[in-house]
Amino acid sequence: MLQRDYVLEIVDQFVEGVSDALRRALRGEAGATDDIERQIGELLDLDPGTALVLAPDSLVTMMVISGIGDSVAGYVCYALARLATIYGREGADDLAGLRRLQARAVAESFGCDPDDVPAELARLDAELFS
Repeated sequence: MLQRDYVLEIVDQFVEGVSDALRRALRGEAGATDDIERQIGELLDLDPGTALVLAPDSLVTMMVISGIGDSVAGYVCYALARLATIYGREGADDLAGLRRLQARAVAESFGCDPDDVPAELARLDAELFS
């Protein structure tokens, strides 16, 4: 029960933080993509500077070790996929490619789809990415 409450709390914080950062990133605000990456790191309870430079399989391993990977995989997958889109629009092709590969690895390992939008982010996604 306590772990469930903890996961719900961190997911709520993630949704709030990533929503704001996605809006800012699509307006081209400096540092917004860093904030999205920080939100992913915090959701996984990992240092974002370390977590998001990991090879896709290593990121998955860290998610498994965290013990909450199954609970948050859909959110991580979504955020990585949207980051890939944003980086692609900015011409940061290497970062876009890495984020796509990480999203795909998370999807394959945890049975989620990078194109699925978590319910809490559906309206935002339709507003920003449709």
